[in-house]
Parts: sequence; C-alpha cells; structure tokens
Amino acid sequence: MSAWDGIQEFLAVVDTGGFTAAAKRLGVSTSHISRQVARLEDRLGAKLLARSTRLVRLTDAGAAYHARVSDLAAGIDEANQAAAGAHADLSGRIRISAAGVFAEDRVAPALARFAQDNPKLSIELDFNSHNVDLIDQGFDFAIRYGVLTDSGLIARKLAGRNMVCAAAPSYLERQGTPRHFRALADHHCLVTNQNRWVFFEPETGHPVTQRVGGRWIANNGHALRHACVAGLGVAYSPIENLEPALADGTIIPVLEAFVDKTRASWIVYPERRHMPLRVRRAIDYLLDQFKT
Repeated sequence: MSAWDGIQEFLAVVDTGGFTAAAKRLGVSTSHISRQVARLEDRLGAKLLARSTRLVRLTDAGAAYHARVSDLAAGIDEANQAAAGAHADLSGRIRISAAGVFAEDRVAPALARFAQDNPKLSIELDFNSHNVDLIDQGFDFAIRYGVLTDSGLIARKLAGRNMVCAAAPSYLERQGTPRHFRALADHHCLVTNQNRWVFFEPETGHPVTQRVGGRWIANNGHALRHACVAGLGVAYSPIENLEPALADGTIIPVLEAFVDKTRASWIVYPERRHMPLRVRRAIDYLLDQFKT
C-alpha cells in the first residue's frame, strides 16, 4: 500500500464537490472513489469528509489535511511537468473566477486561445460579480477590477481600465449637460455595483466621492450600455463597457476632466509555495497578451 493511496481521490472529491463528479474526472467508478477515501480515513484515523444525500463537505480535520496535501500534489505535478521539459504538454483543470464585460470580451477569448494551444487542459470560467473566496471555493486565480483591498492575495496588474462618464444626446437635451460631477446629484444616474462614484479634482488631483441615484440599477456592463443608449441617464463605467455606443455616437462623453484614470484589472491568486505549472503558464500567458 502506497502512502499516496486515496489522496488523489480525496482531492478530486474536494475539487469537484462530490463522489460522482470525482469519479467522472478520474475515469473510475463512484464506488472506487468512496472505497479509496474510506480507506484513507481509516488509515489516518480521522473523518475527512462529512457526507449527506445532497452534500459533501470537509470536516475540520479534512480542511487541515487538504491544505497540506493539495500543496504536495501541486508540487508533484509541477515537478513532473518541469522534468518533462519546458515544452511539455500542460494538463489538468484551471478554475478562474471573473466578472464584467472586459472579462467576457477580452479575457475569455485569450483563455480560449490558451486552451486551443494546450488540448489536454480543461478551463472552468465562473462569472460572478461577488468577490469569491478563492481558497475555500477552489479557484486557481481571479480577474478583478478596480481598487484592491488588502486581502492577502497576490495581485498582478493585467490592464489599465480608464473610466468614462457618458449619456445619450436625447437625455442631455432633456436634462442638460453636467459641467461638474457635483451636478450629478440632480441627474438620473445609472447605478451598477455602487452608488458612490469616484472622480478627481483637476486642481488637486485628489479623489472625491459623489453619491448618485437613479431608477436603473444593474450589475452588468451590457445592460448599463443599453440603458444609457435608451436615454435613461448618465453612466460612469470602464470605457470597454460603453465603447460600441461611444464609437457610433449614440452616447457622448461628459465630465471628461474629472474621470478616474487610475483603475485597472488585476489577476489575483493565493500565495502558494507550489503553484501548478499549468496555472503559472496561464497567468503568464494572460499577462503577456495584455502587456500592451
């Protein structure tokens, strides 16, 4: 009996969230997965997984064990691929959390090209506007936008994302064109994730927050653009979300002297001693794609 027996099956159950999904990933029967995990638990003298009819979750002992053996597994995977050579085929799954039009229209196509170049890889993209816990939910990295809080994650800048404030000509004819961001208090504003917009005073260069409100709230860039084109109000967004409408003149920029030009999209990931080679290559590929 090998000390590694049952660990691959245990990791697969945790990664996929269930015994059946783990069996499909490894190409074995569900009973084989269950038997191997049970033997591992017997060998360790500890319950690693709590099972119910609908749910499999880590016990406290299982969570501690998983934190240690997943690093070991990643280290072995990296060592195997490195030993096979710099141009060895990458294999396995990469799980990525992302959100927004930039991720949909720019990051996803880049990852599709990476997957095309590496046919043994499996890419799982989860689009969610909330900041998920990468470690608890098993993500390798995330694409995040804006000003990052100190989360303990490693962050690498992917691309600058200038903001633009804009409205439809029909709206501006009815409501007037705002000349200063403070005037937005008297305008209908199209709210996305927050109703406090950050602008910059040209004289001081200091950021200033303006609270806004309106009758359209949507946390999706495409929905924001449609509402802006329809003349429902003023939008303030990364330029990519509004670019098609700006290009054809169905909306026009306002408050250009005050917009925030410091925003960026970032790749964030947990600090790991042994990052799988496939994850490191994917991160490096994205950074290279967006470096210009």
